[in-house]
Parts: sequence; C-alpha cells; structure tokens
Amino acid sequence: MPTRRAFTALLAAGFTEAAFAQRAAVPGAAPSANTVWLNGNEFPEGPPKASVEAMARVIGESNRYHYQEFPAFYSTLAAAEELTADQILVGAGSSEVLHAAIEAFTSPTIPLIAPWPTYEAPPELAHAMGHKVIKTPLNAAFAPDVHKLAAEAEKAGGGLIYLCHPNNPTSVLTTRTDMAWLVENLPANTYLLVDEAYLHYGTSPEAMTAMSFVKAGKNVIVSRTFSKIYGMAGLRAGFVAARPDLIKKMEPFRNNVISIVTVRAVLAALDLGSELIEERRAKIDHTRTELCAWLTERKINFIPPQANFIVIKTGQDARQMQAKMIAKGFAIGRRFDTLEKMTRVTIGTDAEMAKFRQAFSESLTS
Repeated sequence: MPTRRAFTALLAAGFTEAAFAQRAAVPGAAPSANTVWLNGNEFPEGPPKASVEAMARVIGESNRYHYQEFPAFYSTLAAAEELTADQILVGAGSSEVLHAAIEAFTSPTIPLIAPWPTYEAPPELAHAMGHKVIKTPLNAAFAPDVHKLAAEAEKAGGGLIYLCHPNNPTSVLTTRTDMAWLVENLPANTYLLVDEAYLHYGTSPEAMTAMSFVKAGKNVIVSRTFSKIYGMAGLRAGFVAARPDLIKKMEPFRNNVISIVTVRAVLAALDLGSELIEERRAKIDHTRTELCAWLTERKINFIPPQANFIVIKTGQDARQMQAKMIAKGFAIGRRFDTLEKMTRVTIGTDAEMAKFRQAFSESLTS
C-alpha cells in the first residue's frame, strides 16, 4: 500500500476507494435487489464450505491480532507454490501487493509500462503518484504485444512492465512463446510484473504460470489473488512471489497483516488442494463454452476467452449496453478505452447466463 506521503499525494489526485466504487457503478436505472452482477469478474459462488466453517470458528477470537500465527501462514502459502516464505509478500487482495510493486519499482523517471487496455489500477496508481506511465497497444489477437513492451523499456532505460495474464478486459492469454521471449529479453534495469488473477480459469495449453521464472531467479514478480476462483473477493487476500531481494524492496509498502478470519479461510481452501481449482475451473469452462456456442450460432462476434469473463462485440456503445441491461436486471462491465463498442461480461452460473442470453439478445435489437 502507499506510504503516508504517497497516500496524501493520491488523495490530492483523487485516487481513493471511491474510484473503485465508481467502476462498479452502472448507468441507467438503479440496480434492484434481484440484480444479477456480471460486472466485477467475481466467482458466482462463495468460498468453499471448509473456508466458511473455518471463519466461523475463529470469528469469536477476532479481538486478538494473532500476529504469532502469521509466520506459519506465510510458510504454508509459500509451500503451496513450492517457494519459501521470503519469496512471497501477502496483502489485501492482489491490489495491495500490486501497489507495493509500483511503489518499489517505478518513479517519476522510471516508468510503468503496460499494454492498453488492461486492468487500470496499476497505471492509474502510477499516474496519480506522478510516476511515468507508458501504454502500448494490444496485438491483433487482443493480447499484450511483448515486443513493444520490451522496446519501450529499452528506450526508457528500464522500468516495470505490467502484464495481466490473461489480460483484463480482453480475457486473452500471453502465449508461452511470448512470455518466455519477454523474460529472456528484459532490458537492463527492467522488472516484469505478471498479474495472474485469472490464470486459474485458463484451459488452453498457453495457460502457463510465470512462477517458474521466479524460481529461476529472474527479474519477475508474480501476483496471485484469492478474490477470484476461490470466491473470496470480500475477504481481501493475495500475494506476490519474487526473489527475496525484490520482496524486501516491496515490504516497506505493505500496510499490515491481513485479517485472521481471512487467513483461516485461505488455509482451509489450500487444504482442499488442486481439486477445488479443477472443479471450479470446470464449472466456469462449461458455462463459458455454452455462452460462446450461443454467440457463434447467432453470429455475434466475441474475443475467445480464457478467463471468467468475455468481451462481446456489440457494435453499440458499452455505456448504452450497460444501461439497457441494468434495466433488465443485469449489471455488466463498464466501457474500456479502445473497446468502446464491445462489452465485457463476467461468467455467472448456468441459470444466470441462461437469463442473461435472453436479456442480451433483446438489448442488441432494441
């Protein structure tokens, strides 16, 4: 998280939680109690039952800080990725640790370099702090262009490259070949921050984690979150993985430990192993495939997705589609720069998406 000095600067720049709340807002009619929320890329189910039970057991003890439990928690979390505790930094969702990386590796003269459009928070934070931001266009497949990212880092004399993998909002993966090329061709004084918030949803052979580059000691930082496939968006837990020296540089910018209630939820989920991820990935993939088939049958174009959201080419202004859909009880994604006539939709449950298809079809023709 930002230091007190940086936080004051962010307030002056208008960068507060209100900015995130505004992203969640939808134009048009006010959302009803029965609104189906397909705008935040959340998992449609909550945390696993074991996590809910673990939280219930500890809630009565939340009057204590539980600091003594955190070293073991860090070790357990690191071990789940075959890392050591000094190779990870835990924060409130991935937001806090992404912020820590920007604090540590960018400055007014050292840029954040990002494909565009992408998840806005890192570029917005860097800009609000007065740090240089360089944006590069996506390639023809709506994926980050790694050659342009590297070229900009070379011209700048170094910097922090931010890569959302798969990219938000386009739901497209960076290929294995491109990822490996970028890591091997990072210019001097350049670090690569790979945001894997949605990687668990990928079913393509290209859905490769960048953790191997961390283990190889490269200038690579990988962020993960429990907000998405684990269903813990409101619990706020995430981490970055990197070499110990890079973690040390980021540590001063973390605010504090996360909630003990969240810790117990995460530990219970980790105990379930890979089966939890596989089961939830399969659910989303089934619903996602069904939606893609429906769109294809109706000759509605879309960007082939590898996350739990999809970008549909509507030919209508995204804000107009938002307003139409909220009037029908569906909150869908906001407008994205350069994708103004496309709409991002989070994958919900089978029942939600069946109703969505009807409402969406009506909105396209109205």
